[in-house]
Amino acid sequence: MADANRGDEPITIKKYANRRLYNTATSSYVTLDHLAQMVRDGVDFVVHDAKSGEDITRQVLTHIIVEEEAKGTNLLPLSFLRQLISLYGDSLQSMVPSYLEQTMKAFSGNEDQMRALMNQTFGSNPAMKPFEEMARQNMVMFENAMKMFNPMAGGNETPASPGGDTTQDEGDVDDMRAQLEQMQKQLDKLTKRS
Repeated sequence: MADANRGDEPITIKKYANRRLYNTATSSYVTLDHLAQMVRDGVDFVVHDAKSGEDITRQVLTHIIVEEEAKGTNLLPLSFLRQLISLYGDSLQSMVPSYLEQTMKAFSGNEDQMRALMNQTFGSNPAMKPFEEMARQNMVMFENAMKMFNPMAGGNETPASPGGDTTQDEGDVDDMRAQLEQMQKQLDKLTKRS
């Protein structure tokens, strides 16, 4: 991960007893969400307990992960969490941090290849045409079903038939492509390396 501080010392964040976090570089209070964004932006920081001076960066980063998981992001599978917990106190415990670090470095190194594969898979790939057609038909059937349950949902539009209006079908596929592109942009932004 590139360091947005351009080689400077990490930014110091102080955590006070009232659980507030203070960014000494900006002279402002920040939240865990701010710190999570700093991580995504490649900004290096350390967190110190304001009273004792103890480095509590690991606990704060872990807290950010817990908060993200609580929001429904669910990046960590249950089986992984169980395996990780079972390794605490195990004779292999000392090997786990370096193994996980190397694994994440390899994952980051392959990130560009994974993105290209995602673009190829979800982009304008001729092999995806049958799936696009199925998605188009499923979308039309879903919309028709929703209109049957809620006639007001469709506004003044008349329900389309599964083999019906291709202009609307193409619009639906274009909308799905736009949504996929937006999700890709969000993924790119979240994992952008400076």
